[in-house]
Amino acid sequence: MSITRRTALGLVAAAVAAPVPARASAPVPKIGMGTWITFDVPRQDEAARDRRVEVLRRFFDAGGRMVDSSPMYGMAEDVMGYCLPRLGDVPLTAASKVWIPAPAMGPEQIEASRALWGIPRFDILQVHNLLGYEGHIETLRAMKAAGQVGEIGITTSHGRRHDDFARIMERDDSLDTVQFTYNMDDREAEARLLPLAAERGLKVIINRPFQRGALIRRVAGRPLPDFAAEVGVTSWPQFLLKWVISHPAVTVAIPATSDPDHMSENMALLSGPMPDAAMRARMLAAFEG
Repeated sequence: MSITRRTALGLVAAAVAAPVPARASAPVPKIGMGTWITFDVPRQDEAARDRRVEVLRRFFDAGGRMVDSSPMYGMAEDVMGYCLPRLGDVPLTAASKVWIPAPAMGPEQIEASRALWGIPRFDILQVHNLLGYEGHIETLRAMKAAGQVGEIGITTSHGRRHDDFARIMERDDSLDTVQFTYNMDDREAEARLLPLAAERGLKVIINRPFQRGALIRRVAGRPLPDFAAEVGVTSWPQFLLKWVISHPAVTVAIPATSDPDHMSENMALLSGPMPDAAMRARMLAAFEG
């Protein structure tokens, strides 16, 4: 049975009967948190889930705010619903996505995600990997207008979609955020997406800053350049991540980890000087060399 756009938007209204008052706006720190793979933990593994509670505790205690997930990420949203009540009142900026081929089913999936997290609403909702973009973005626009979501956007983790992504960025004035991959080895976004985001005034969320750990493994055993101390960096993971967040168009990067100590190491980058253009070039040369 086909479902009309009016019916789909009605499902959104039914899912969240009344608008939720917006939280006081506050800048999002440059380091957020991803949940892909690392938070896909089965319900029966309570010890592993408790370890994710500690990861989140370190994140928020160090000043973190934005956590990003998706219904694509297995049990990750269910794990968020396990962790958050165990942390008490935290300054969460909750970001998730709609990821389903049929746009008419988008409102149902969004409501299921919200219920798993156990939160009143999402601060950011994104169309994941542009799947069903044309239909889903209408739902997200309606939700934003009704106060049922704070900001809306689009994501990609595939370089082959950059042309489509840029075209949407150019013509869709309703977007608040864009999310894509950027790291020392994958710099394709520098050519078009990052300048376009700056021109359009869009918030930029960076995924895969470590290429799922591949970049960390690539530099394992190499001595850290002496000049890294000038920007408060004490390890290669910090070196790689600080280079990403120092790009002037980047709002926040969302590395994922299941290790509390790695989370603390990431969050330590929120203090200390930020590399300027000359230092970023020096850092990149050291990595490539």
